[in-house]
Amino acid sequence: MFLRTSLSLAAILLPLVALAETKLQITTDKPAAVYEVGEDVVWKIAAKDGDKEVAGKFSYLVKRGGLKEIASGELTGSENMVRHQDKGDAAKTPGLVLLEVKFKPEGEGKELKGLGAAVYAPDKIEASSPAPADFDEFWKTKIAELDAVPMNVQIEKVDIGDAKIEYYKVTMDNIRGRKIYGQLAKPVDGEKLPALLQVQWAGVYPLNRDWVVGPARQGRLAFNISAHDLPIDEPAKFYQDKAAKELSDYPGQGNDDRETSYFLPMFLSCRRAVDYITQRPDWDKKHLVVQGGSQGGYQAIVTAGIHPAVTALAANVPAGCDHTGRQADRSPGWPNWASRVWQKKDEQKMLAASRYFDAMNFATRVKVPALIGLGLVDPVCPAEGVLATCNQLQGPKEVIIMPLADHGGDHKAYYARFGSFLNKQLKN
Repeated sequence: MFLRTSLSLAAILLPLVALAETKLQITTDKPAAVYEVGEDVVWKIAAKDGDKEVAGKFSYLVKRGGLKEIASGELTGSENMVRHQDKGDAAKTPGLVLLEVKFKPEGEGKELKGLGAAVYAPDKIEASSPAPADFDEFWKTKIAELDAVPMNVQIEKVDIGDAKIEYYKVTMDNIRGRKIYGQLAKPVDGEKLPALLQVQWAGVYPLNRDWVVGPARQGRLAFNISAHDLPIDEPAKFYQDKAAKELSDYPGQGNDDRETSYFLPMFLSCRRAVDYITQRPDWDKKHLVVQGGSQGGYQAIVTAGIHPAVTALAANVPAGCDHTGRQADRSPGWPNWASRVWQKKDEQKMLAASRYFDAMNFATRVKVPALIGLGLVDPVCPAEGVLATCNQLQGPKEVIIMPLADHGGDHKAYYARFGSFLNKQLKN
């Protein structure tokens, strides 16, 4: 089901780039910003310094799918409204409408920018393209390649000064000579435990012990793996150097060939992490949730799609959705796989490879309960593609639409549901 967050007007005021104390506020006439197809959307726009209205000139663009410009205009005054009504076929089409606003105050002062959005019939947004005909066969062969590599688990117990928690560093073998690095924690007296696998957001960084120790204190078998073939607890400079050199723009590495994509071993590391959990005698053999945000949300959807032992997933602002979105006139999600023209690679080859790594296509194979959070004004993981991905999920789902949330902003609505979702899915 789709959950619409209920917000008071005071709670949905969106401060964007500030000029002194001036803030740009953009709200819809429906606080949840969810509309039926064909309805008018009305945005109220104001520039305020505290409670005082600031005079100036507004300009705006309206974009369908966050990509295709369909309207523009200028407004003069301290407080204004923009009314949008789809026309023609668009008036019958579910999807996102994004409002980009610029404000120039009278006299001196820098320009302010802000975003607003509304979504029509979110539960009816369709996939931008079907999965490749040999999608399942491709991943079957890749899983077989992984299975042919011995797991070779190396475990190092570490004393973290907590007599109630066992903590371990874990290393395993992946395909093509790569390694998988992670950390695991569990209660000392735990024998048959529900499992939580955490997968990581984008970037190059160490793993924080609290990410597994916290769940272990709640009676869970907690496993957390790095997205990269890197040790988990080196000094900060180690990761800075890796990010600046060999892992610079890692999402683009090998992205014009499904056999060489950086995400191939990353996704298989998730598969192997579940394999490892399911072989442990302290797993309860009933509950195994995978969760993450952004790139981690991407991996969570993928993992649930390629491993039958996963019993639920949670993904906040998931990346990797809608790689073929541009072909459907909507903004694709990070890492903008087929739109990376600066790489000077064949765009058609990038597009073809991307289809085997689209979260949307893995979602069609997911039959377990899912919790998904998304921000309507998220420019990194645009909402229309995430919603289309949610609509491919085959199991029970809760979709938390955050009307004024961007990628890294206020996600309280998602986390208000996250704890109870985990408690329900990991109840032993």
